[in-house]
Amino acid sequence: MTDVVIRPLVAGEEALFDSMPDPLPQLRQVAYADGVAGRGYRPENTWVALRAGRVVGRAAWLHLPGAVGDPWLERFDLAAEPAVGAALLRAAHEAFGGPRAYYAALPAYWRRRPEVLAVVEAPMAAARLAGLVERGERLRCTWAGAPLPATSGRYAVRPAADREEIDALVARIAEPDVLTGRETARAVAGVDLATDPLAWLTGPPTDWRIALDAGRPVGLAGTAGDACYPLLAYLGLLDGDARDELLVAAVRVLAEGGAREVVADVDGHRVAVLADLERTGFRQVRARVIFEPAG
Repeated sequence: MTDVVIRPLVAGEEALFDSMPDPLPQLRQVAYADGVAGRGYRPENTWVALRAGRVVGRAAWLHLPGAVGDPWLERFDLAAEPAVGAALLRAAHEAFGGPRAYYAALPAYWRRRPEVLAVVEAPMAAARLAGLVERGERLRCTWAGAPLPATSGRYAVRPAADREEIDALVARIAEPDVLTGRETARAVAGVDLATDPLAWLTGPPTDWRIALDAGRPVGLAGTAGDACYPLLAYLGLLDGDARDELLVAAVRVLAEGGAREVVADVDGHRVAVLADLERTGFRQVRARVIFEPAG
């Protein structure tokens, strides 16, 4: 900790943040300068740790314009001991009025990759030292034009009739399989995508697909072709056997609308869901380990 200066950036210091080499260039992330231009990253929400004038730690909290929730830590890189990173986080948390969530972005299969572990162990240890607690992992998967598999045809799939039909099915699904952008929906609009997806997703009800077993609804998939990426935003089931059929139908909706890539987020422990996504042609591209304030 000797001679370490910890402080927020001031306007015009974007280059100071970027003076630290990117330790995980394989991750697809919004560049800091682009985030500043879009007003999601702001100097007062960006902190650095300097040793002999060199950036050895940097942390940028994201707060999108119009967001009703707190900023969350989106970028956190550390080229120093975890104690330095913890001190940086504590200083920022004090300025924010309390600790904030940290979504640690990592390459896919990061636990199997020693070169990635060597990079991420220090910032994750720093987060724990600063009082943040690991709450789970979310995996981002993408379909990028792979041929869609044949399905059994056991289930019929049709567009949703209206918002009322979607809301009625959502109310019956306790734990959706896929919720893409759940953290963003909560932070920006205060919406729980699991229980009120139509408060966040703006497309027409006919973009949703309902799986039917002998005329009885057993699953629901919501797509969003007009978001930052084409999304499989919601997938929930009353009959798990309908997952394959519904996944194919949802991807087809987006592909026929011109999508060349479809994004889906799933909790890391949902092994069966991940297997069905992979059978549909999705591949893991990123993980996010979720750290939240204790309590």
